[in-house]
Amino acid sequence: MVDAAKLIKRIQEMRDEGYLSDAILRESVKQLKAGDVDYNFVGVYLLNAEEQILWLHNYMGSSTEHARIEVGKGVCGTAVAEKANQNVGDVTQIDNYLACSPKTKAEMVILIRAGDEIFGQIDIDARTKDAFMRADQEAVEMIADKLAEVFMAERR
Repeated sequence: MVDAAKLIKRIQEMRDEGYLSDAILRESVKQLKAGDVDYNFVGVYLLNAEEQILWLHNYMGSSTEHARIEVGKGVCGTAVAEKANQNVGDVTQIDNYLACSPKTKAEMVILIRAGDEIFGQIDIDARTKDAFMRADQEAVEMIADKLAEVFMAERR
C-alpha cells in the first residue's frame, strides 16, 4: 500500500506550488498504482451530480469500457448512491458488478467528499480476493480527504 502520509504531503506541496486538481489527481493515481503490484487498476471518477453520472477522470491500468457509470450501478455507482465507501473482497458476489477486467477479484471505492458533498471517488481493483485490509482503506480515505480539500480550495 502507498505511504499515505507521504502522498498527502506531496499533494500539499503541489497545491502550494500552484498545481490544480487535474495534475494533483494524476499524481495521486500514479502513486496509488505504484503502491501495490497487485493493483491492476487505479482510477479517479468525478461525479456529475446533475446527470448522476461518474466520469472517469484518469486512471492507470488496463483500459475500461466503463468511462461513464450511472449512480447506483456497480460498486462505483453504489458508493455514491449509498454515500458510503465500498470494500468488496470478492467481486463475483456482487449482483450489479461492472467487470472491467477478468483479472479483478476485489475492488475498493473511496469517496472524495466534503461533508455530504461528493466530488468523486478513488477506485482500486486488485488481482486477489480480500486484497484490501482495514489499514489500506484508512490510508486511501485519508488521501481522499486531502483531495476533497483540493476541490474545496479551488472553489474559493
